[in-house]
Amino acid sequence: MPSSLTTFDFIVVGGGTAGCALAARLSEDARVTVCLLEAGGMDSHAFVRIPAAVMAAIGRASLNWGFETTPQAALNGRRIPVPRGHVLGGSGSINGMVYHRGYPRDYDDWARAGATGWSYSEVLPYFTRSENNENYSASAYHGRGGPMNVRLPAQPNRMTRDFIDAVRTLDFPACADFCSSNPEGVGLRQATIRNGRRDSTARAFLRPALARANLTLLTGSRARRILFAGKRAVGVELVRAKELQRLSAQREVILTMGAIQTPQLLLCSGIGDSAELARFGITVVHHLPGVGRNLHDHLAAPVRMKTSSTVPYGLSLRTLPRGMWNLVEYAVTAKGPLSSNVFESVAFLRTDPKLDRPDFQFVFQPSNRATPEVPMPIGHGFAISPVLLYPKSRGRLSIDSPDPFAPPLIDPGLLSNPEDLPPLVRAVQLCRHILGAAPFARYHATEVAPGPDVRTVEQIGEFIRATASTVHHPVGTCRMGTDSAAVVDPTLRVIGLDGLRVADASIFPSLMGGNTNAPTVMVAERAADFLRNLPARATSDPDRVASVNV
Repeated sequence: MPSSLTTFDFIVVGGGTAGCALAARLSEDARVTVCLLEAGGMDSHAFVRIPAAVMAAIGRASLNWGFETTPQAALNGRRIPVPRGHVLGGSGSINGMVYHRGYPRDYDDWARAGATGWSYSEVLPYFTRSENNENYSASAYHGRGGPMNVRLPAQPNRMTRDFIDAVRTLDFPACADFCSSNPEGVGLRQATIRNGRRDSTARAFLRPALARANLTLLTGSRARRILFAGKRAVGVELVRAKELQRLSAQREVILTMGAIQTPQLLLCSGIGDSAELARFGITVVHHLPGVGRNLHDHLAAPVRMKTSSTVPYGLSLRTLPRGMWNLVEYAVTAKGPLSSNVFESVAFLRTDPKLDRPDFQFVFQPSNRATPEVPMPIGHGFAISPVLLYPKSRGRLSIDSPDPFAPPLIDPGLLSNPEDLPPLVRAVQLCRHILGAAPFARYHATEVAPGPDVRTVEQIGEFIRATASTVHHPVGTCRMGTDSAAVVDPTLRVIGLDGLRVADASIFPSLMGGNTNAPTVMVAERAADFLRNLPARATSDPDRVASVNV
């Protein structure tokens, strides 16, 4: 593409989970032209495609921006990794592929807080629209024939059933469908996997749409700033192949760079707190002090076990023949352990019976810990990660340079609210009860974290401060609402500006009680209808979802 101005109706900035889905939906209208900008490259790497290679994908520098937080005071001053996908499909190309929407009441809370039109019954049709659910196609809560494939694990590890049985021995209920009206209890969990391979929005939505003449994909393209004519966004300035280029948008610019980079681009484009922008010599386009505020994420502190059993996934001399067979099996059939995302079962439980919904997600991992540095589990073990679903701690995303390509300052303020620590302590204690239940006795396992010497509430609290990290669900930095601190209105328009919207996880008013990928796709689906001036999809039959609106 030459460096001269090029014009489109819509420019979507960020080819991640939301951007790929949104660009594909917009291009369904042959009367409009759409350009999708992505800073990274194509999603062709094997680590992206193979479900079991999650940690390998995160650990590959070419696929991950490699962000980290500022030192977190309540976590012993540690910097916590913030993986973000630097590849087409964004973080959806390096995440754990978990499909979950959160607790239904979470969206009713959004609506009550000012996000009019975003109650559960109103967003449910946008969830089902995107789905091709292999297991629950007859359910009112699921869709069939949508772009994104969703399925239960085909061949779960044997320990997965032991985890489910162990939780049930503690009198918690079973849950057959975690996207139903009452997603509480323990059971198998679904993932966005198709025929043994990751099914991100890049593959499910965008790839089929690229055949359309009205859709242009520009990879290796980093947005420098949004271009304005007065208070109206009219285009984007970007760097591609080391050239400075400008694109114009006749209708709208939509930011889909995620909760970290969307607010950064807004700030560097002159949209944010005017006093702070002036410190960096950034010309203020619009004073909007909420930009970058309200950053929060899910926090977890895993309880880990080791065992001599070879039932868990893992590499060792004893399992070398099995591992070699699994490689051949996957290469030939795309089946076997490599086709699993490992996160095959989960429990959404209340650690306090007085709560109105589960406050923790207990993620079972039938394997030793893999890391970006050592991306395959070595040896044999298993773990439960208790994930705090509704943290009260809040932080912010800010900049310390006017350069949009400089790393932003990411400060989620983890555990800055003292009310977040006691529930995590309760959750670690509950993990120990689960792991001590009869179904796990056959493995003769030993606790390695926190370890047998960590017993008191104070000791567990220190373990959490020393080891906890996020589960990579940053949200909220361009909060949707109608109050003075909101950044976008309920139609996702940036407040006070024309021709500019945000459609990614940054608009979430608050975290939902679960994973964020499926809700981000839902936001993209809604944004597509807003931009095409389509009426809201019919809300679900209130009699069928009445149990959640209480």
